[in-house]
Amino acid sequence: MKKPEKEPDRENRIHLEAIADANGPEEQVMGWHCYLEDKIRFPFQARCIAPKLVSPLVKGETVEVQGMAPEDVCSAGMLVLIRWQGRKMAVPLSQLIAIDADESTAQALGDWHYWVARGYSF
Repeated sequence: MKKPEKEPDRENRIHLEAIADANGPEEQVMGWHCYLEDKIRFPFQARCIAPKLVSPLVKGETVEVQGMAPEDVCSAGMLVLIRWQGRKMAVPLSQLIAIDADESTAQALGDWHYWVARGYSF
């Protein structure tokens, strides 16, 4: 999959709101976690857009996203909590898109997907 074109407005928002003043990976994780937790309106319905080795979800599956996973389990990427087959579990936010999300949620999810697609990491 090819990298998306650079989006100056999105880059600016990410640097000013998500990772502002972050010194190193741990602070970037904390910044992203806070940014997403503040901007996303939970719960919301989401669809799996890609299978991941660390997740049981299959492409096309719909789930309810209940909140952010604890920050200490997000060091490799942002995880969200879902109910799946009667259990609460964390899955990568990068494998989900929101269904009928409000503007703030859609923008925050778009920012995270953009960050991942551009190949940025903590």
